[in-house]
Amino acid sequence: MRAAPTILHLDMDAFYASAEQAAKPSLRGKPVVVGGLGMRGVVATASYEARRLGVHSAMPMAQARRLAPNAAYLVPRFALYRTVSDQVMELLGRLSPLVEPLSLDEAFVDLEAGRVADDSASARLVGEQLRTVIRAVTGLSGSVGLAGSKMLAKIASEEAKPDGLLLIEPGTERELLAPMSVRILPGVGPATGDHLRRAGMTVVSHLAEAGEAELVRLLGKAHGVALHRMAQGYDDRPVVAERDAKSVSVEDTFDVDLHDRVRVRAEVERLAARCVQRLRGAGRSGRTVVLKVRRYDFSTLTRSETLRGPTDDPAVVREAAARLLEAVDTTGGVRLLGVGVTGLADFTQEDLFAQAAHAEQAAHAEHAAEGPEGTDAVPDEREGPAGEATGAESRKSEETPASRRWPAGHDVRHDVHGHGWVQGSGVGRVTVRFEEPWTPPGRVRTFRVDDPALQPADPLPLVRDGEDYSSWPASLPKSLSGPGPGEGDESRP
Repeated sequence: MRAAPTILHLDMDAFYASAEQAAKPSLRGKPVVVGGLGMRGVVATASYEARRLGVHSAMPMAQARRLAPNAAYLVPRFALYRTVSDQVMELLGRLSPLVEPLSLDEAFVDLEAGRVADDSASARLVGEQLRTVIRAVTGLSGSVGLAGSKMLAKIASEEAKPDGLLLIEPGTERELLAPMSVRILPGVGPATGDHLRRAGMTVVSHLAEAGEAELVRLLGKAHGVALHRMAQGYDDRPVVAERDAKSVSVEDTFDVDLHDRVRVRAEVERLAARCVQRLRGAGRSGRTVVLKVRRYDFSTLTRSETLRGPTDDPAVVREAAARLLEAVDTTGGVRLLGVGVTGLADFTQEDLFAQAAHAEQAAHAEHAAEGPEGTDAVPDEREGPAGEATGAESRKSEETPASRRWPAGHDVRHDVHGHGWVQGSGVGRVTVRFEEPWTPPGRVRTFRVDDPALQPADPLPLVRDGEDYSSWPASLPKSLSGPGPGEGDESRP
């Protein structure tokens, strides 16, 4: 535990939804829900306007539509979110060599290691500056927590939301935590929280008062000891710059159960290719291939095969996943498929399977490049949070070329009207609102889905012609040192 609040936790506010509002002037101040739009889709992020209507992350999309029927429902645009995340992480990297990303929109920073803060005053100044620069560079807001430990810094950023800063002075941890729900502590999920509730422990002070022995009796030694320490505010985990991933995986949930065995195998092979793409993107290889199958009755099966050495060869992973599928009964229907690779390494070892498969793979690639008659071959680029698939709404249609698919919220460009985004599509029509992040709300027009003047487009930056912050934090102007008192920044005892 540190004597100064020099661990910073940044959490961007309703990240995906806020990015969509920043990109689409007509949606600012209105409820926005981002996620899979199919029958089995789930909410990835909801704007604060939608949250006030009861919509929250991980909620089934059908339930969200009942709660907020007039909200804008959009398919995620991960190209945009990654670009903004890269900008934010680059800013954090200027503060310290020890930055621990937790997701696209969340990270810990060790300010002491970066020698930019050594007491409460300097830590607060850095936090205020960071919030200001993030808004200037990305157009989005983030909440900052400052404390002497990772656990408390994360709790502080959550308490500061939205668009605030909370600093927890070392020595006040127990007083702050005492009245909070036990669910605020890391590792206390719904099941553990319910177990503690039945034992009469609902707030953190109950855990501290119960004592270590009682928590060990209820939860086991490792969990009980850790929870008792956290209840007293103790957390000595360091900020780790590089978190070693244990696995890489992708999965997809289908709107309609798959019964055709040929289709199931084709989906497994497609997921295997995407998994290898992510594996190679991380510069890793893996030794164990894992197949996940969730059947029509929600029963979930996993099968794995360990290879003779680490590989990043798509043919090897594809064939291993196909072999695993042969051992699974899918006759009743399949609602979810996933392919993953574990036992990661940073090198590859030639596999005998790869040599036999290369010729076949090349033939498949040549055939795919030509595409089915009358269609264009377009790679599938769907990815959800942390690389997970977002659902069947953006799957390539066998009847419609992929370039003619118009996911809600995605970018388009018209030869006459310029840049816009898809409001919706159906019955051969697509409705587009033409506006840019820096323009007033734009006009809406409807086109045929095959209109040659309308094409998919790349996302635009959220901020245009912003100020130069390349020398931040050393030369940040004093006028940009953050909000004044009463403007979203707090301090707790």
